[in-house]
Amino acid sequence: MSLPTAAREALDAFAACPGWEQRARLLMQWGERLQPLSESERNDSNRVSGCESQVWLVGERSGNTWHFRAASDARLIRGLLAVLLARVDGLDAAQLTALDLSSWFAQLGLARQLSPSRSNGLHAVLRRMAELAVQ
Repeated sequence: MSLPTAAREALDAFAACPGWEQRARLLMQWGERLQPLSESERNDSNRVSGCESQVWLVGERSGNTWHFRAASDARLIRGLLAVLLARVDGLDAAQLTALDLSSWFAQLGLARQLSPSRSNGLHAVLRRMAELAVQ
């Protein structure tokens, strides 16, 4: 399966990082790219349960494909959300459901730095995306 343009850009950028410190800095920069959510979008119905940090997710369908926006109160989580959104942008419901999140973060060189709680939170975000896509 071909990657969305933003996902290819993320892979290239993270592959160029020699170590974790540079990846962490890059992750923070990617987090700053997130389109902000309005205060009204930061509500309980858009909140993702299963995340230690507060995470809000808004999905919009365009034809068969999905585009998501997300926000978090934690800087590192914003970066992780940004690279997740880069990977899922423009996917359809079946592709969202089939996405191997662990593999994606391994490709970026970020898997080893994901604590179990962060990993569980990101899986919760992906599950919520899939739920929105099949509603």
